[in-house]
Amino acid sequence: MAGVTVAWVIIVNKPFYPFYVWWLVGSGVDISTLTLVSLPFFLAIPLIAGKFPFAARLALPVIGTLDTVFETVIFGRASATLLFLAPCMALALVTFHPTEKWWQRGVACFIFVCFVVSWWTIGNPIFSWSEGQLATLLNINAFAVASLMAFICLRYSGMASPT
Repeated sequence: MAGVTVAWVIIVNKPFYPFYVWWLVGSGVDISTLTLVSLPFFLAIPLIAGKFPFAARLALPVIGTLDTVFETVIFGRASATLLFLAPCMALALVTFHPTEKWWQRGVACFIFVCFVVSWWTIGNPIFSWSEGQLATLLNINAFAVASLMAFICLRYSGMASPT
């Protein structure tokens, strides 16, 4: 399953995020460790994929969406963490079988509703970042989103249906 590969990329990279914050932002590393809360949920995806492939396909964009909303609460809207909803939407597009189109549509609507609610309700972060630090977080997150989107494209390219 291609989604398992994407999940492993997230699992392997997620523990490094607090180090990026420490190295590039200089403070807030303690609060950034909260991003590791979702790690066990992402780890569950490869563990269930063998017996429950549909559940794994469903879980990847849903867990990614919930993680994105959680991180937006932590870092605030100005950090651009909501951009991570783009890879979640891309995963909703490519991970489902054609016979699962209603699940696909439901997940796409769920992601969009999460975006709208987050956009209008989440403002300031729970940690006080300076404008320069928020700009650095925006750069980190924009680069990470672009990298993840490129990986998803490369991993799913040429596939007629998800595997």
